Amino acid sequence: MSITTADLNSYSRDEFVAALANIFEHSPWIAEQVATQRPFAGVNALFAAMKAAVDRAPAELRLALIKLHPDLADKTQRAAGLTVESDAEQNSAGLDRLSDAEYEAFERVNNAYRSKFGFPYIVSVRRHTKDSILRDFERRLPNDVTSEMQKSVEEICRIAALRLDLLVTAEDRLAVHGRLSTHVLDTHSGKPAAGIAVELIELSDLGTSRVVARAVTNADGRTDRPLIGGRPVPIGKYEILFSVGDYFANRQVPLSDPPFLDRIPIRFAVSEPEGHLHVPLLVTPWSYATYRGS
Repeated sequence: MSITTADLNSYSRDEFVAALANIFEHSPWIAEQVATQRPFAGVNALFAAMKAAVDRAPAELRLALIKLHPDLADKTQRAAGLTVESDAEQNSAGLDRLSDAEYEAFERVNNAYRSKFGFPYIVSVRRHTKDSILRDFERRLPNDVTSEMQKSVEEICRIAALRLDLLVTAEDRLAVHGRLSTHVLDTHSGKPAAGIAVELIELSDLGTSRVVARAVTNADGRTDRPLIGGRPVPIGKYEILFSVGDYFANRQVPLSDPPFLDRIPIRFAVSEPEGHLHVPLLVTPWSYATYRGS
C-alpha cells in the first residue's frame, strides 16, 4: 500500500501514527512526536523531522530503539518477533537462505557482538550482500560502546529512510536509490550489439553465488531496465556474464571452432549503494574491454 504526503497531512493523529508506526522498528513514539509538525512539504521534510526526533531523544530511549531490532539471521527470532518490514529486509539479502557455513559465521559474529555491546548488531541489509555484512561485523567489533551506539542509530535511520521511500509516494524522493547498468558495443561492426544475453551474478566468498538479474540487450545495445535500479545497489562483488559467441555466430561473423570468445565474465565490486555504476562491454570476436562508467 502506497500513500502520499498529502494523505499523511490530512490524516487524524491516530491514522498518521498508525501509518508510520514501524518506519522505526516497533517505535510509534517517533511518529507521535512529528504528528504535530504537519503539514510536511514532502517526504524529505517528513524524514528529517523523524530523524531529528531520534537525534534529540535521550540516550536511554535510543538504546531501547536499538534493542528492539532483531539479530540478523536468527532463525528463532525470525519465527517469533520480526516486523513484516524486518523480515522483508533480511530476506532481500538472502539471510533466509543461508548455508550451514554462512549460518555458523553469522551466529559467531552475532554472539561476539552482543556479548561485547549488550545490544544487537544493526545494519541496513538492503545496502549489503551477505559477504559485506560479515565484513562490516568484523570492522565494527573493535569499536567502543559509545561509537557503536551512534553507528547503530545511523543504520537505523538508513533502514527507516528505505521503509519510508517504499511507503510514501512523493514528488521529492529520498536519496536511497542506486543504479547498475550496462551496454554492449560491437567494435567489429561499429554498432550497438543487440540480442546479447546478460546475467548479473552476486559473488560470495563463503556461500553460493546467485544470479541477481537476467536480460537481453536491445537495439541500442542496452538492457531495457537497469540490472539493478529503484533500490540501493548492495555493497559486494559481482560478475556480469555476456554471451557473445552466439551473438557473432548469429551475424555470420567468421569464428574459430570453438569460438575464441564465447561467454565473457567481467568481475567488479560495488562500494556506493546509492551511486550510479555503469559497466559496459566493448567487444570483437577476438578482444574486449570495459571501464567504469556512471
